[in-house]
Amino acid sequence: MAGVKYVKAERVKEKKNKITWKRIVKQKELIFLSIPFLIYVLVFNYVPIVGWLMAFQNYKPQNGFLGSEFVGMKWFKFLFVDNPDFIRTIRNTLAMGVINLVLSFAFAIGFALLLNEVVHKAPKKFVQTVSYLPHFLSMIIVCGILQDALSTDHGIINDFLINLHLLKQPVNFFTHKEYFWWIVGFANVWKETGWNSIIYLAAITAINPDLYEAASIDGAGRLRKMLNITLPGIKPTIFILLLINIGGVLNAGFEIQYLLSNGLVQSVSQTIDIYVLKFGISQCNYSLGTAAGIFKSVVSIILILMANTAAKAAGEERLF
Repeated sequence: MAGVKYVKAERVKEKKNKITWKRIVKQKELIFLSIPFLIYVLVFNYVPIVGWLMAFQNYKPQNGFLGSEFVGMKWFKFLFVDNPDFIRTIRNTLAMGVINLVLSFAFAIGFALLLNEVVHKAPKKFVQTVSYLPHFLSMIIVCGILQDALSTDHGIINDFLINLHLLKQPVNFFTHKEYFWWIVGFANVWKETGWNSIIYLAAITAINPDLYEAASIDGAGRLRKMLNITLPGIKPTIFILLLINIGGVLNAGFEIQYLLSNGLVQSVSQTIDIYVLKFGISQCNYSLGTAAGIFKSVVSIILILMANTAAKAAGEERLF
């Protein structure tokens, strides 16, 4: 009997979700409002995909798509077989992307949880406002602040470490390969933590206050409430954002690596975007740059599909 009721409920649900002309006409205003955005996406996101043809040609701007020689997988073979520099570039991009992903999630969630525990509104609003400000700074300014903070000439980091007797003399952090990825990671954390925490703070406000009151009656402290109520309450938001950001793990950045790089750390600072600029656009080899861009896009799609499948198998929130 229960099985029959379940089947009937599923049929009613399918009937409600079925798209009909009657439903389309009822929502015609919303459809008309969405048309400009649909056109925007088509023009700027899908039409440029035609340019992917360049990756399979020896593309020359003067000859165009139809006049350029078709060379098949030549440029992909060059990237992955004949060019060890690109493999190292993938390693750098992936390493910095993973570091940025882990640190940004950890610090944003932690900051939101701690800020939510601030009782007085005035200090809370002040801290929120101050934490948002670095997001609006250009990366050039951020790099300037980093160079001053890490400078060997009375830089605040070197002075602090020397005063703690952790260093005997100043260290030039920008000449050590082992420090570069972490400098980039913590620079992104400083710049984006406040901004990234906004959505978690919004998700926290949706948690039922009765849960906190019941926990207080049971004798739970702030830490226990944070771990057992707040964190599980924002778990769906965390999973959705994680799935979205996993697809961009190869978008490790361009500006900060380009501005802070030098000859001593170039082997660990070059990302795919810098490679495309240096060997694709600067040398007018658009086919090579397009092939590298296609690789990034394909990897991003695969990562999103894998992460979404894993989330579905684990019974967590997913994108589709």
